[in-house]
Amino acid sequence: MFEVAVIGAGRIGRIHARNVAAHPALHLKAIVDPVGDSAVELAKALGSEVSTFEAVLADPNVRGVVIASPTDQHLTQTLQCIAAGKAVLCEKPLDQDLETARGAAAQLGGDKPLLLGFNRRFDRHFAALKQQLEAGRIGALESLLIVSHDPAPPPVSYVKVSGGLFKDMAIHDFDMARFILGEEIVEVYAAAACLVDPAIGEAGDVDTAKTTLKTASGRLCVISNSRRSGYGYDQRLEAYGQKGLLKADNVLESTVAHWGAEGPVLDAFQNFFLDRYAEAYRSEITHFADIVAGKAKPMVGYDDAVRALELAEAAAYSVATGQVVRV
Repeated sequence: MFEVAVIGAGRIGRIHARNVAAHPALHLKAIVDPVGDSAVELAKALGSEVSTFEAVLADPNVRGVVIASPTDQHLTQTLQCIAAGKAVLCEKPLDQDLETARGAAAQLGGDKPLLLGFNRRFDRHFAALKQQLEAGRIGALESLLIVSHDPAPPPVSYVKVSGGLFKDMAIHDFDMARFILGEEIVEVYAAAACLVDPAIGEAGDVDTAKTTLKTASGRLCVISNSRRSGYGYDQRLEAYGQKGLLKADNVLESTVAHWGAEGPVLDAFQNFFLDRYAEAYRSEITHFADIVAGKAKPMVGYDDAVRALELAEAAAYSVATGQVVRV
């Protein structure tokens, strides 16, 4: 078994820590978090120990590190872990500043064992759509629709440090667009507004956005983002081709449906991203275990992190200027 440390005992850190602890090829060696009580509680629950980041770096037995710390620490900690010879799974975004992220190319680019936390690539529904698309099920892809609506907005305290809707929320969709489209995006146009919570606007952010992406060959992708759906966690892909449509629809709480005089009534959508993508997070850790063991190369790495951040900044600039942005 390979020893792994998790940096961060918050919401995402807890998910990763539990998945590492449950994986047959990994041993959760340590939890690191400046909030001591959080680290102690999580370590006790999972049979791990509490440590420091410096101790993790110095421990030759720790082969992998999961970085789920605050965003402003992602890049620095990733650089230190890679330099120490450890495989890294880093949550998105790699950094909130594009030029800073680009500046790490020499240290993090190429074949470095760095996996970025774009967990939706590991969702089996989206992966199946991608496989059928590549198999020619609907012929050549022409356009793509990505819907990503949260059930309710986050606290304004979170919004203020999130980096904004495009870097915090839509960045997953930018990565998914690149993954499904299969070619690079060259133009970005976005329109956005604050329609859900005035406090989000007062914090300098938006809560509703529509973004259009265009590739060099002319393929189009429309991304719909909202901080509030009013009907659950809405996560859909629709790929349109010359021979039809491929659609990955929402996952329901159950497959039970009631059929009556007024028609069918289905169960609700899963209402939280940790429920909707629970399986994807587990698959992500399995892939990371293979990276730690030297059996696999990261399927989403540094270059993908930078490219998604480029699209996020281009979308924000497009909103600010009302212009199409070339990337």
